[in-house]
Amino acid sequence: MRSDTPTPHFRGDGGWRDTAGRYALLPLRIFLGVTFIYAGLDKLTDSAFMRDAGSGSIGDMMRAVRDSSAIPALVDLSLKSPVGFGYAIAFGELAVGIGTLLGVLARLAAFGGALISLSLWLTVSWASDPYYYGNDLAYLMAWIPLVLAGAPLLSVDAALRSRRRQRREYR
Repeated sequence: MRSDTPTPHFRGDGGWRDTAGRYALLPLRIFLGVTFIYAGLDKLTDSAFMRDAGSGSIGDMMRAVRDSSAIPALVDLSLKSPVGFGYAIAFGELAVGIGTLLGVLARLAAFGGALISLSLWLTVSWASDPYYYGNDLAYLMAWIPLVLAGAPLLSVDAALRSRRRQRREYR
């Protein structure tokens, strides 16, 4: 008995496996998009976070991780204006999340998400031991397939691409 033969009721263009393959990145896109939107909103609505100092503040968090980070100079840069850095990260997370979820400039959004995750891994979660306890590295790796593939289905990018293709066909 062959296990690679598609069943007739799942057959579309190339069978249910091809369909599953086309939609494989959609759950990742939804998860990362919603997570980054939530992270950005969480930062923006947390009055303690957007402060230079105090319990739960971005300033105190950055000072706490400075000596254990992989790139202390990056932390020093953020400490010049911790609140500004906090807003930049929060709005960056929102932009990345919305772009990823809707599929607007999806590769660029995913690249932004990868950069945010990389910077957080090299600063905030660098000292995690063992390394896999730090979630920022896992987020960085999760962004890479979306950087490579973009949002080929159920996205604004796909709709615009289809519209351009239709215009070319009518000429």
